[in-house]
Amino acid sequence: MPTFDDFSRLADGPLENWLGTLLVSACALVVAVAVHWLGGRVARRIARPYPRVSVFVRYVQKPALAVLAVLAVESVWWQAPDTLRFIGGLRELCAFALIGAITWLSVRCAAAIGEAIVAAHPLDIADNLQARRIHTQARVLARTVMVLIIIAGVGAALMTFPNVRQIGASLLASAGVAGLVAGIAARPVLGNLIAGLQIAISQPIRLDDVVVIQGEWGRIEEITGTYVSVRIWDQRRLIVPLQWFIENPFTNWTRSSAQIIGSVFLWLDFRMPLAPLREELARIVEHAPEWDKRVQVLQVTDTSERAMQLRVLVSSGDSGLNWDLRCRVREGLLDFVNEHYPQFLPRARAELAAELESSAGEVPAFVRRPARQAASSTAAHTEADPVAHGGRGALRAVPASTPGSAAGSTARRDASDHAAQADDDREACEAVAEGRREGG
Repeated sequence: MPTFDDFSRLADGPLENWLGTLLVSACALVVAVAVHWLGGRVARRIARPYPRVSVFVRYVQKPALAVLAVLAVESVWWQAPDTLRFIGGLRELCAFALIGAITWLSVRCAAAIGEAIVAAHPLDIADNLQARRIHTQARVLARTVMVLIIIAGVGAALMTFPNVRQIGASLLASAGVAGLVAGIAARPVLGNLIAGLQIAISQPIRLDDVVVIQGEWGRIEEITGTYVSVRIWDQRRLIVPLQWFIENPFTNWTRSSAQIIGSVFLWLDFRMPLAPLREELARIVEHAPEWDKRVQVLQVTDTSERAMQLRVLVSSGDSGLNWDLRCRVREGLLDFVNEHYPQFLPRARAELAAELESSAGEVPAFVRRPARQAASSTAAHTEADPVAHGGRGALRAVPASTPGSAAGSTARRDASDHAAQADDDREACEAVAEGRREGG
């Protein structure tokens, strides 16, 4: 049966070492938290005058605490005797946690650097092309670096387990097949990752760019690692994969400059004088805060059978201001025409011949022309039908049983109608001319 010495040796063995190890680990953890608290206060005080450094300190505060805590505990456990039960598994778990904490800290550092670069280049300026370029590069590259750090961290954490290392070694023997399968499975992810790098380098789009995608007008609101969020004018969001911008054409209104020229179209009567319109356009844009004083042009660009088309070109610092300026110009010109030249709005024309008669009482040529044409047509029909030489009386004298009476009767009816129309037109024109002479 066991003696007292046996129980003493048991008390002096693993139990005592575990208690000591846990106590020392707790003390080390308290020291790590105290160091983090003190270091954080000092870092925030130093970084207070520097906003970008303050951003970095704020981003790395929590992951730095995790790294210090895991390092403190691991440093104690690695000094513990190997005879402690479960010490090997706890050491591996602590190494796994340390890799995770370092990965977290690295990701936050990359995000902090990107955010500091973005904060150093605000977008709320007139010409923000350079700022938008830097924003796009910083955000896309930061997200790409974060993805790579996470992948490397997960791989390093898994390699701490011996079984995983054996699986990795066996996979190396069939690297070709494994790489093919992994490439097919991860094609969308890898495609968007590569597209993100291409966008960051070549920059076909940037943050706050104005684009037209499949007929939708909007602004680039966010560029993530897999998609782009486009804010449409009615506050909807169009979500487009990154790879789409590499493989498809689209319109970028602010690719090289935020400045833009917009157009306004008006339809007015041909008789509308253009000089007053140009003066009114100049007056409108001079009082418009949206105009950047570069372009203001009014031109006739098209005509139809009823009116002429006027195109107005005006310039602004960006597309939003240009939209407001175009609306202002359109409303101002319409008010001007309605107030001063309402008779020159587009209309359908219908004029009487009597209104165009000359003051001498002569019948206009285009009125006399139908009468002459009717008379000549009557003569032609009369020559073609000898029976009709006698005029209307001769037509009435032709018997119904005359050979070819069907064709002859048709020709006689046409000749009679043309002659009657010519007489009526001549009498009407003479009456109009006589009335004008008496009125004069």
